[in-house]
Amino acid sequence: MGHQPRKRFGQNFLHDHHVIERIIASIQPSAGQHILEIGPGEGALTALLCLSEAQISAVEIDRDLAEKLSANDALESLNLINQDIMQFDIDSLIQPGTPLRIVGNLPYNISTPVLFRMLEFIDLHDMHFMLQKEVVDRICAEPGSKTYGRLSVMVQVHCKAEILFTVGPESFRPPPKVDSAVFRLTPRPFSTPCEDFKHLDKLVRQSFSQRRKTLNRSLKGMVSSSTFAALDIDPVRRPETLSVDEFVRLANLSAPKPDELL
Repeated sequence: MGHQPRKRFGQNFLHDHHVIERIIASIQPSAGQHILEIGPGEGALTALLCLSEAQISAVEIDRDLAEKLSANDALESLNLINQDIMQFDIDSLIQPGTPLRIVGNLPYNISTPVLFRMLEFIDLHDMHFMLQKEVVDRICAEPGSKTYGRLSVMVQVHCKAEILFTVGPESFRPPPKVDSAVFRLTPRPFSTPCEDFKHLDKLVRQSFSQRRKTLNRSLKGMVSSSTFAALDIDPVRRPETLSVDEFVRLANLSAPKPDELL
């Protein structure tokens, strides 16, 4: 029967070999790479990662699962850490000249906090995650779509986001009540670097707090008419029409100056 899934850890174990092989094909692990797997679970993906001869580290919060993984001879090369990923010092894995790759079937209940924590690390090659499809649609949404919002902007300001494929509930034990999706995040520089991510997040959050409002109404008190004019952004546009770059330029120009904070 295997490990009994625990609700408090949001455990749904992937058992579909076709899906597992498809994820590995998307990642294309190879010798010389360093890959961090978040939540290896029963090791379905981990075993194939280790076969690639890449250096594999894995962070697993469940003590029982960590013990079973440690006892698996096929995972002898695995660097296993029994810890909460939200508490683990990921910097300890960074190796100069070898950008870290991150993969994981993230628990739905903590997926967004984990994702945002991963975005804090700049020396990353790419990330491959599986999440609830509804969330992935929002992450990868383009301006003008109904799913484009704060999550889209705050992830895409760091990375290119692309959906790879959908995974049905039947591929898991126990089956979740929703579809999942595998997606890739690739860090990229933007033409306009963000100067203050906290201010950007505040501005984007405020913009989408009431989607039907125009920018001049939702951002009243945060962005002046002269700022809109200087950036040639029509203040009667709705937030979902702005590109990530436009949000960054708006945040950069509207951020409080040091003397204004005194």
